[in-house]
Amino acid sequence: MVRFFWICLGGAIGTGARYLISGWAARLGAFFPFGTLAVNLIGSFLIGAIMHVALTTMILSPGLRVVLAVGVMGGFTTYSGFNFETLQYLREGAWLLGILNVFVMVGACLAAGVAGLASARWLVGN
Repeated sequence: MVRFFWICLGGAIGTGARYLISGWAARLGAFFPFGTLAVNLIGSFLIGAIMHVALTTMILSPGLRVVLAVGVMGGFTTYSGFNFETLQYLREGAWLLGILNVFVMVGACLAAGVAGLASARWLVGN
């Protein structure tokens, strides 16, 4: 039950961070979901780094790994928002923006995950 509490607290922190970051990034323009993109890029980077450090070193305990990965990052990332926004473009007939959203979001987040993994490997080894 204690772990559940910490995961929920982490989720609240992640959700609050998502709200602040996506709101800030949305100021770049309403024609593209920059807020969702920013959160997914940051989230993809961080989950890659967190999991590498947690699984290859003793820096993060298994309990802290769960709180960070499931709680904080689970509350932070927004793939459900990505799905909704893509479908909204398609429903509106904005096929190019919908397709662009899919390719940019998936490609950039995969690249951010690789960068997070590489950064963590550089920082802690393995």
